[in-house]
Amino acid sequence: MNEFPETIYEARRWLQSGRISSVELTELYLERIRQLEPNIHAFLHVDEAYALTQARLADERRAAGEDTPLLGVPLAIKDIITVQGMPATAASRILEGFYPPYEATVVRKLREQGGVFLGKANTDEFAMGWSTENSAFGVTYNPWGRQRVPGGSSGGPAAAVAAGEAIAALGTDTGGSVRQPASWTNTVGLRPTYGRVSRYGVIAFASSLDQVGPMTRTVRDNAILLEAIAGRDPRDSTTFSRPVPPYSQQLEGGVTGMRFGLPREYLTEDVHPGIRKATINAVEQLRQLGAQVEETSLPHTAYGMPVYYLIATAEASANLARYDGVRYGYSAKAPDLQENYKRTRGHGFGPEVKRRILLGTYALSQGYYDAYYLKAQKVRTLIRSDFDAAFEQFDALVAPVAPIPAFRIGEAPTDPVALYLLDALTLPSALAGVPAISVPAGFVEEEDELLPVGIQFIGRPLDEATLFRIAYAFEQATQYGAHRPAV
Repeated sequence: MNEFPETIYEARRWLQSGRISSVELTELYLERIRQLEPNIHAFLHVDEAYALTQARLADERRAAGEDTPLLGVPLAIKDIITVQGMPATAASRILEGFYPPYEATVVRKLREQGGVFLGKANTDEFAMGWSTENSAFGVTYNPWGRQRVPGGSSGGPAAAVAAGEAIAALGTDTGGSVRQPASWTNTVGLRPTYGRVSRYGVIAFASSLDQVGPMTRTVRDNAILLEAIAGRDPRDSTTFSRPVPPYSQQLEGGVTGMRFGLPREYLTEDVHPGIRKATINAVEQLRQLGAQVEETSLPHTAYGMPVYYLIATAEASANLARYDGVRYGYSAKAPDLQENYKRTRGHGFGPEVKRRILLGTYALSQGYYDAYYLKAQKVRTLIRSDFDAAFEQFDALVAPVAPIPAFRIGEAPTDPVALYLLDALTLPSALAGVPAISVPAGFVEEEDELLPVGIQFIGRPLDEATLFRIAYAFEQATQYGAHRPAV
């Protein structure tokens, strides 16, 4: 069979009709992984026997009359999300060989629907990074450019979906880690409202910011996947009890009459000219579809980066204190306890994780808590107020996702502050806890390579349905997402 379904929507139709079985579909994706992984390295762990066992169970469930949107569909899971029976390393030496005795709520929900887990996808260590170069187990390559990064920290899931190694994937977004790699790989990535999706079983980076998000080839698939994983979870007290809407059934309707805000702070001179052009073209496309677009201001945007890197690092410092080499994971096995702590954490953590732990520990230390961490929380409230005010006037905001296209491996800025600014356009919405979706918006030419560009739509809290409707209208009108990399 030369062709095979590339989306959740197509796969369900093929499986329902009997055109293909889940075992056959899974074998096709496993074969594609075998062929492409030497050049992509999207996965840290692939378990063919595990996946085929799940596929056989899915076929048995279908034969017994069951039918869910994800029954028998091959998926990739970012290695920051626990799956029972698979390792969970967070791409860190300190968790090498760790098999969790539990699994994330989002994974349990996918399992209940009959999803097939192909393996664990690469990530920056503990989801701290922009390019997947911070993984302790090797960089992932962007399918759109062999020597380009796929973005981060969910670079592995993004590359797997873009290369056709998985139909869809789960990533996590703390400050932009779903949206930025989606924009650099020509895929669709959603950061849901904080609390819309359970964080139980997700290896913590920054607890007040982390969110699981779907990564797919199409907006419809993204809606299907969010329907499956969203909802109240008693094991995560931050989740909402509101019912989960049928997102995939509310895509039609277009954007006629909608009002969009274009934040002027997101289109500064620091944004790559090609990305500025793609954003302006997206605005014109929205107008052609019947929407109104006006310039607006989110005045506290400039504070997003320093606020994020105080709050996120402080929470990371607390969360990562548990990795001590005593209970699980890597242990240096030194002659005394104090030396064991030093060696374990010194050898087990990579340089970026150490940098953020040090920043966070400093911000929380005596004499600096009020000056840094507490003040950052107050400014975070101002950032949230900017979005509240904007949504009194607009149905959604439209903006670029990243200020530059995917850079070459090894060519990231050497200045950490310059690196942190790569998240400048995604951090404010993450701090505000509002949903945002990245959708393919064209390409820019860099050194004779065509590199994908994403546009993000930012919406009101718990209004993912409107974001999907907007993104679907834009996707159908432009068809940028239909382009595939030559892998």
